[in-house]
Amino acid sequence: MKRTDLDAGPISYREAGEGEPLVFVHGFLVDGRLWERSATALAGEFRCISPDWPMGSHATAMKADADLSPPGVARIISDFLDALGLENVTIVGNDSGGAISQILATRHPERIGRLVLTNCDTNEHFPPFPFNLMPPLARVPGGITAMTLPFRVGAIRRATYAPFAKSKIPDELSASWLAPSASDEGIRRDLRKFTIGIHKRHTLEAAERLGDFDRPTLFAWAPEDRFFKLSHAERLAAAIPDARIETIANAKTFVSLDQPERLAAVISAFMRETTTREALA
Repeated sequence: MKRTDLDAGPISYREAGEGEPLVFVHGFLVDGRLWERSATALAGEFRCISPDWPMGSHATAMKADADLSPPGVARIISDFLDALGLENVTIVGNDSGGAISQILATRHPERIGRLVLTNCDTNEHFPPFPFNLMPPLARVPGGITAMTLPFRVGAIRRATYAPFAKSKIPDELSASWLAPSASDEGIRRDLRKFTIGIHKRHTLEAAERLGDFDRPTLFAWAPEDRFFKLSHAERLAAAIPDARIETIANAKTFVSLDQPERLAAVISAFMRETTTREALA
């Protein structure tokens, strides 16, 4: 693990490989290990950076005044790219991290060369049902504790994460994702800030602005996902000038857990093709 300190607070990250940079953006109540197997497969060709973003499973709390709304987290990612001096970055997003990636691409596109979206929130589906009940609950005093407390029971925790993957998520991994918010008041504060800020206005605004996003964009999408449907990807892709869709079978929301090698191969081909196209332009 490495760490960089930003104005909003510390960001820890994993890094492997050399070459064009890929920065991975996970979502709510997971961390950068979500991408581990795909990043390992890609590290032979590219510089793969997998941070733990402040969405509830990060190990060190952000500063008390940090803006952790979706636009605030997008700014943190932009500041992270600046801090590492990264250029022509390929952003790879999933779940609520895909929503943040859309906001990043439309508000802070300076260092972004490509955008890859796996199954994630789009348009009015931020968050999708039934997770749209979480922001109102988070606003209630003690709401975050009430929301996360049942997850300490192994069977409930496993049942909560199970709909997001076809493969079995290791129990020690899901337990470690929930441990920070269970034990650290600062992490619970950060999680509450992020959860309260989730709202469809952010993704609807990003969808409008993506019509002007001229960078190559790939939707690497699992059609079997019950929360983020293929039709959601098709609708958003139609609004982006240079977008394509590659479907990934036998996977759900956490494509990088279910089909890590297939996802890596799709991203690698996309990177090589667009690099060649840029060189010939």
